[in-house]
Amino acid sequence: MHKALKAISLLLSYPTEELIEGAPELKAAVEDDGTISREVRLLLGRLIDDLAGQDLYEAQERYVYLFDRSRSLSLNLFEHVHGESRDRGQAMVDLKTMYEDQGFEIDAKELPDYLPLFLEFLATLTTEEVDDLLAQTGHITAAIGERLRKRDSVYSNAFSALALVSKSKPDQKLLKELLDGAEDDPNDLEAMDRIWEDEVVTFGGNAGDNSCGPDRLRTQMRAAARKPNDPLNTIPV
Repeated sequence: MHKALKAISLLLSYPTEELIEGAPELKAAVEDDGTISREVRLLLGRLIDDLAGQDLYEAQERYVYLFDRSRSLSLNLFEHVHGESRDRGQAMVDLKTMYEDQGFEIDAKELPDYLPLFLEFLATLTTEEVDDLLAQTGHITAAIGERLRKRDSVYSNAFSALALVSKSKPDQKLLKELLDGAEDDPNDLEAMDRIWEDEVVTFGGNAGDNSCGPDRLRTQMRAAARKPNDPLNTIPV
């Protein structure tokens, strides 16, 4: 499981020269790992082969087109449940604290909820902890994967592989709510400008609650699914 998570994390990261040049070695490592199921090896192998055959700049352009210009495909997990609300800022603080409590250092240039970073973190945890956290975020990753499949994107393989690695099924109600949401058009640059003109997320302020970790992440996910006037939606800000 852990090596599969590391591979998926790499494949969902912004394509670099090192990643494309190292694709054959990555594929060999995946295929030689007996802890990775045959289905997962096949899915990841196809994505690795695709990246290996790409021109670097074309691979980067495709990545930006999919994940940076389309909010509905954003690889920042909390984008899908909190948007740019203050609740997202608090969720970021909690996730960052979870990383720090486990001695996991993050690059300052990435937000804590960036999926490749999150998967890299999961690869350092126990199997039970991984299963718990994958279950909590399963509806988000399932929604991204489904949207990629609708676009016939090879990147959907990474999300299909992640679903196979996870022992739990995504919450179907939460998944439906995400999929029922409008999808933005990455070709409509004016609309994208309006979408991204939101309040910047910060990490400042008093968390108001010392409870962090998997249980707090679960609370954040559930709270995001409630209506704004729901009295139970009382995330401290």
